[in-house]
Amino acid sequence: MTTGVRRRMGVEERRRQLIGVALELFSHRAPEDVSIDEIAAAAGISRPLVYHYFPGKQSLYEAALRRAADELAARFEEPHEGPLGARLLRVMERFFTFVDEHGPGFSALMRGGPAVPAGADCPRAVSPTNAIIDEVRQAAYEQILAHLGVTDPPARLELVVRSWVSLAESTALLWLDGRRIPRAELERQLVHDFAALTAVSAAYDEEMAGIVLRMLADEPADGPLGDLAGRLGMLVPKVPAQRRR
Repeated sequence: MTTGVRRRMGVEERRRQLIGVALELFSHRAPEDVSIDEIAAAAGISRPLVYHYFPGKQSLYEAALRRAADELAARFEEPHEGPLGARLLRVMERFFTFVDEHGPGFSALMRGGPAVPAGADCPRAVSPTNAIIDEVRQAAYEQILAHLGVTDPPARLELVVRSWVSLAESTALLWLDGRRIPRAELERQLVHDFAALTAVSAAYDEEMAGIVLRMLADEPADGPLGDLAGRLGMLVPKVPAQRRR
């Protein structure tokens, strides 16, 4: 038998390892339920060594939160090629993959993170800054505007896009509580929600109407937005004639 030699990690490499270990644990359990001892054991190091790289659980949690936020923001990146509906659907698929894989961590991230109780691991209770999640929301907002080809959005478009980003966030949080609706249906429904929000806004504003017409110009009948039109069309015969007058 040969005895393996543990390789000594550099400072940044060790920090990255600890952040990765912490993020994995926080992804499956609420952050307040994960101890420094568990993080140290999962990383294969001693508790004092964790404190050598991070002053406390709060700072390690915030570093893990930052990595999760960066990864989540990257899920909204998509090549600007092909119909918008298909692009948005791919974004939602990646978004829900992240949500599915990092349930408790996603909940903590979206809610700004729980306060870490004061104690040996954290001498004072401090909630992670909401600026981290605000950056994710802003990144998602800017990505959607880029897909629409708009650099100076009118007020109604800003309202629509920011409302939709919030809707995707709240939908994912509700879905995590039991996963009672098939994930693929929610992904497609959120794409339809975006189309519906822009269409309603277009009814009140000519500039928005122009944006919607450009958005729909290249949409195929068998794409996500064409699917929405078909589903709505199926409802019309079910509405009593007097209500349609």
